[in-house]
Amino acid sequence: MIDPADLSVTLVDGYVDEPAHFGVPPYVSTYPRFTAGALVDAGVPPEAITYHTIDELREERSRWRDVADADLFVYVGGMTVPGNYVGGTPAEPDEVKELAWTADGVTLMGGPVRFGVGDQNEGATETERKDLDYDFVAKGDVEAAVHDLVESGLEGFGDRMRDNEELDRWAQKGAFVVEQHPNHPEYLIAELETSRGCPYRCSFCTEPLYGDPAFRTPESVVREVERLAESGVRHFRLGRQADILAYGGDGEKPNPDALRRLYGGIREAVPELGTLHLDNMNPLTVVKWPDLAREGIRVIAEHNTPGDTAAFGLESADPVVQEANNLNVTADECFEAVRIVNEEAGWRPDDPVGDDGDEGDRRVGPSHGPEAGRRLPKLLPGINLVHGLQGEREETFEHNRRFLQRVYDEGYMLRRINVRQVMAFAGTDMSETGADIARDHKTQFKRYKREIREEIDNPMLQRVVPTGTVLPDVHLEYHQDGKTFGRQLGTYPLLVAVPGERPLGEVIDVAVVGHGYRSVTGVPYPLDFNGATMAELTAIPGLGKRRAGDVIVNRPYESPADVAGDVDVDVDLTKFATGD
Repeated sequence: MIDPADLSVTLVDGYVDEPAHFGVPPYVSTYPRFTAGALVDAGVPPEAITYHTIDELREERSRWRDVADADLFVYVGGMTVPGNYVGGTPAEPDEVKELAWTADGVTLMGGPVRFGVGDQNEGATETERKDLDYDFVAKGDVEAAVHDLVESGLEGFGDRMRDNEELDRWAQKGAFVVEQHPNHPEYLIAELETSRGCPYRCSFCTEPLYGDPAFRTPESVVREVERLAESGVRHFRLGRQADILAYGGDGEKPNPDALRRLYGGIREAVPELGTLHLDNMNPLTVVKWPDLAREGIRVIAEHNTPGDTAAFGLESADPVVQEANNLNVTADECFEAVRIVNEEAGWRPDDPVGDDGDEGDRRVGPSHGPEAGRRLPKLLPGINLVHGLQGEREETFEHNRRFLQRVYDEGYMLRRINVRQVMAFAGTDMSETGADIARDHKTQFKRYKREIREEIDNPMLQRVVPTGTVLPDVHLEYHQDGKTFGRQLGTYPLLVAVPGERPLGEVIDVAVVGHGYRSVTGVPYPLDFNGATMAELTAIPGLGKRRAGDVIVNRPYESPADVAGDVDVDVDLTKFATGD
């Protein structure tokens, strides 16, 4: 019998992307943390657990020695929705196999990879279940598998799902592993689980394979947050659930009191909180219980940080596709949910406060136009659209386009529009159809997606993030084409381009000066007109290259007003600089 106290374990994070779970840097998913906690609970000393990301192994081959030498090697990862990533690159199947071949000890693979593996992590693909040459593959929860495997002396385990009592222990005991993440502590956001599973059964989605939702208590989540905060984490996202509004209830009906305990507890546990965002919200919940939903949304907007996004799974605005795939919300219902979230949470923290009758003075949205504040709105909807579903036809693309145009024309805001093609997994209704429809419509899909970016995304972004909006704490990540690109921490953060090549890893505040389709251009805020570069000055709307040159020639200045008067420009330069 192998004594757990004598084991050495290496844990490699290949990253995850599921319908209700994200773990590509700067995110760290629950899987490595819960797995580390299960190892400790089974008797493995924390100091005997080594954690690496797949990107670390790519960058430094010497780290593969930790994989080779470990008594137990555990790989966690898997993509069940396609995406494009900036902060990290998910492991490809060939890399996952190479890890198994490198390890001399016992090997275990788990996470959403158990649902299936494609040739590449992309849409319009079929997947199949593969063991990728590992000794063991966790067909249930990888954290339960690793716990039982260690207790058995590395002889084996029975596939099972962990319960919330185990999760309460493992979530706290495994929080320490984030200290080994390469982004720790400044540029790391921890994904938090409130529940798994979904009461609805959309044809393509893997989330129902976890069963009906089983909610953790607010106290359990808050205790985990406290342990993560003790390990240096200040940024959190409640992303591991199908519907945040249903938290703490029967899985469908909103429970504002549970949300109040959850959000209030997190705020109390981390006084120096940097980010508190969420991910999924079911629009059907909003329209079925509008009063309770409004109350819950107000609770969220009271406690969260600006720029938050509630992803709405509309999936398709085509009624034919909705019926064929058991989608649970119509286009009209989703539009109503968009309206409600805009009204209750579309305000900005620095908006003027208005009188709201019996509820006292509070800000109400949506907030855009000349009187709007200069920060991002507190909470806005995002729209998910999936193509390649059963019943898709030429009219489907027009239904989706009309829905998005309607939202824009009515004056509401969407923080993000996610358009992707389906991935087909065993156990879902789409497994029989596969990716045939998506492949057949690929050319039309590309044209339609480009039109959405040009006709909807760009004007919508100008509404959500008008010129002069201040984005605090932008982390600079890479250089390209003479610019430096960075993002804030949070749900679906905007990509920000800053003129010039600034030091990577620097954290700056940015004032927005221009808009792309899904990104913005900004200058450091507050801008020092006496030290600003030609590229930074040229980027400011209304200056242009000639006036920017005049500013450089005629400086120093005492105030932005002096700059505006000197170069004869009708621009409020205080949006980009202080009065000094």
